[in-house]
Amino acid sequence: MTQGRKTIETRTPGEGAPAPAAAEPIDLQPPRGTRDFYPEDMRRRNWLFGQFRETAARFGFEEVDAPMVENASLFTRKAGEEIVHQLYHFELHDRHLALRPEMTPSLARMVIARQGAMRFPIRWFTVTQNWRYERMTRGRRREHYQWNMDVWGEPGVEAEAELLSAIFTVLDALGLARGKVKVRLNSRALLEESLRGGVLATRPEAFAALCVVIDKLDKIGAQAVTDLLCDPAGAVQLSAGEAASVLEMLAARSLDEAARFATPGSAALADLRRLYALLDAYGIADQVPFDASVVRGLAYYTGVVFEAFDAAGSLRAIAGGGRYDRLAETLGGKPVPAVGFGFGDAVIGELLEDEGLWPALALDVQDVVFAFGEAEKPAAIAVASRLRRAGRRALLVLGTAKLKRVLGDADKAGVSQVWLIGEEERARGVVKVRDLAKKTEREEPLEG
Repeated sequence: MTQGRKTIETRTPGEGAPAPAAAEPIDLQPPRGTRDFYPEDMRRRNWLFGQFRETAARFGFEEVDAPMVENASLFTRKAGEEIVHQLYHFELHDRHLALRPEMTPSLARMVIARQGAMRFPIRWFTVTQNWRYERMTRGRRREHYQWNMDVWGEPGVEAEAELLSAIFTVLDALGLARGKVKVRLNSRALLEESLRGGVLATRPEAFAALCVVIDKLDKIGAQAVTDLLCDPAGAVQLSAGEAASVLEMLAARSLDEAARFATPGSAALADLRRLYALLDAYGIADQVPFDASVVRGLAYYTGVVFEAFDAAGSLRAIAGGGRYDRLAETLGGKPVPAVGFGFGDAVIGELLEDEGLWPALALDVQDVVFAFGEAEKPAAIAVASRLRRAGRRALLVLGTAKLKRVLGDADKAGVSQVWLIGEEERARGVVKVRDLAKKTEREEPLEG
């Protein structure tokens, strides 16, 4: 028995022979960072995923999926150092494969495969299981589910506005009051314009590496970020003065502040102003503060980027996304503008728990059919089958059970009706129907 974790010992004795020594105990806990989903957990998961799917459907998006195992190169070619180091990957039959850490590269692969026959824009959503070997904290797991919504083929910020509206639509559906979640927004295009017109004028190739460093700002602080930016052996190699100007730029919290660092006639700044006008039309502009420090860690982002956080700041990002116009081209396809977001199940689950917003979810059964004795079992089966053919969700009580417990369990689960068949009912060719909500009883023919 391993300390703190339940195990079970197994042995396989040969017939007529002494039992061999006990085999190594089986660890009954799931691998660290993963989860078992018991019925009560699955009810919550299905309810949450139902909110995701319903919201996507309201916005006219269609669901797609892809294999959980992909060629590892799909994720290493243009992902960023963090995600590459977190891959669950392996070699099998001379193939280097990986469990998907996110869905966007798989979507890009699917688009490229049918690029010549597709009519753009396309609106796709997914609800997928993903794997990253991360350091675990509250709301951060190595295996998690993620809802993605992506628009391919639309270059304008109308797509960003629509996706941000979808995020707030699902937050409303989950019962979270406005203000409980804020979506911080920036533009990597604006940052790139400003830096390449300034401290990176002679070294524009260092932009991607700089983004990787400044994405750590909230995690390690300004001084540590400065040290990395100025590291003479690092990929960025700024002077102390240049690093200070970058941090000053990242401190901008309004478009007017950001405009001080923008290049003349900045297209990225114009896009941001138009985006906020659209967000105002959706009624969510005040919920999406500008924050120049948001850059996102994945290297494929090219334009607007955003992250959703609980207002209290007690949890990691609830959702995040942005524009990735060059991803298809990087993976060997023709250029296609694209934007999307990922919304994880683990962090929002923690927030719903904190706010007491998980609904009470019982066994989803409408009818219970109970036979008092063995002789009544065939009749009970016939009743349950009839109900199921009619589209009802009917639970047939198996084996033997006490009526008091059957009625108590049915009432607790919110069951509408309990169908009771005893010796007398069978003899008369009827079934007694107890309506638990109305507290009435009636009889119906056994043969429907």
